Amino acid sequence: MGAQDSFEFAQEFQSSTGTESFLMIWDEGFDSWAYYGVRGQPTAILLDPTGQPIVGWAGAFNEEEVLELAAEFL
Repeated sequence: MGAQDSFEFAQEFQSSTGTESFLMIWDEGFDSWAYYGVRGQPTAILLDPTGQPIVGWAGAFNEEEVLELAAEFL
């Protein structure tokens, strides 16, 4: 999350989607975008506990699919 959104928006998103059980990255710049090869929004990248990408989505993605996959790592 970050770059084009405010930190407050990120907090509201996290709270409204029930994603408070796992860590989300906040980046006010584009450092994380460069590191993970993100080219636009929306993009979602599910990381393993060591920070390595498991799967990513560029463009529209199914939030339920992301949450179901993330739940496997809790």
